[in-house]
Amino acid sequence: MAILMTVLFILLGTLHIYWAVGGKRGIDKALPVVDEAPAIAPGLWLTLFVALALFICGFVIFKLGVSQSTTLFLEGDLVYLGWFLSAIFTLRAIGDFHLVGFFKKIKTSLFSKYDTFIYSPLCVMLGIGFGLASLNL
Repeated sequence: MAILMTVLFILLGTLHIYWAVGGKRGIDKALPVVDEAPAIAPGLWLTLFVALALFICGFVIFKLGVSQSTTLFLEGDLVYLGWFLSAIFTLRAIGDFHLVGFFKKIKTSLFSKYDTFIYSPLCVMLGIGFGLASLNL
């Protein structure tokens, strides 16, 4: 499971780099919409920051679940980071009760449909994956 999660985070980070440099494919499914306009307009630096965060998530799950090497982190720090990421992804799945997550109010946009059937369930699985990987150390 950790290898699949690592690959997923690398792919998602790469997708964000594609968007940061001007790629448009799939962006209509990636941003929440209010009144038929994107609710946020992330610029270059925010998109690159998200890509970096996704790559870091991939590194953490790899260290927790695959390599179990603690050369860059103390064992306890890595476990705490795993639990923190587990909580972040679980909270993302629950959502903000407005635009994202299972309990969002806006449910008619293309993004909201993808969020309900792909993004939020994926976040639940990632939250569980980080939790399980954190237990193994």
